[in-house]
Amino acid sequence: MQPTAHDEDAGLIDRRVLVVEDDPTVLEIVTTYLEAAGFLVDQATDGIAAVQRAEECHPDLIILDRMLPGIDGLEVSRRIRSISRTPVLMLTALGTTDDRIDGLEAGADDYLAKPFSPRELVLRVRSILRRTINEDTPEVPFDAGPFHLDVAARTVSKNGTDLALSTREFDLLAYLLKHPHQAFGRDQLLRAVWGWEFGDLSTITVTVRRLREKIENDPASPTILVTVWGVGYRLDISEEKTP
Repeated sequence: MQPTAHDEDAGLIDRRVLVVEDDPTVLEIVTTYLEAAGFLVDQATDGIAAVQRAEECHPDLIILDRMLPGIDGLEVSRRIRSISRTPVLMLTALGTTDDRIDGLEAGADDYLAKPFSPRELVLRVRSILRRTINEDTPEVPFDAGPFHLDVAARTVSKNGTDLALSTREFDLLAYLLKHPHQAFGRDQLLRAVWGWEFGDLSTITVTVRRLREKIENDPASPTILVTVWGVGYRLDISEEKTP
């Protein structure tokens, strides 16, 4: 029995997903499940075509195989991230922690190791899109120290300058801005921001490092997104603007 869209996901119907996969069997399976779940699917089978299709069809999400002819998935992710905030879910047959970190460092928002369950893939896609699509009743924008957060528009600025964040970086910063001066463990953030009950905690570490590069004056000595030893991380903000 093929998956179908749930009523709670009605707002996700007809969202466009670009699937980049050179294995015809995997491409067919992924496409079949996504279309059955109500998504519109575009396809590409190599890295060069992936970048072109991403520019042409403006997908809401990209499912990206890491091992591709032409240019590999890491380089595709970097090129897409340089021109777009479109969330990227990377598929990889390379299952080590370092391999997954490489994908996150290249700008991927999520990853799924091969072999994978097509049903889990659909759930991951829905989870990412729920966080990137405006709700019917958007949250009111607010200021927190030097930051201005607009969840509905999915924008955040520091001292009036817009920050170019990936989907996960935005989600993490938005969550911490709503809970300033509170310490969170990496497992707590994995559940609250990623929606995962379990997963590789290095995902949090990499995202924190990338976020610090964009919000800290000196990422090597953070004063905003600080480490709480033995616990996790805390966002410290004051009402005064920072340089």
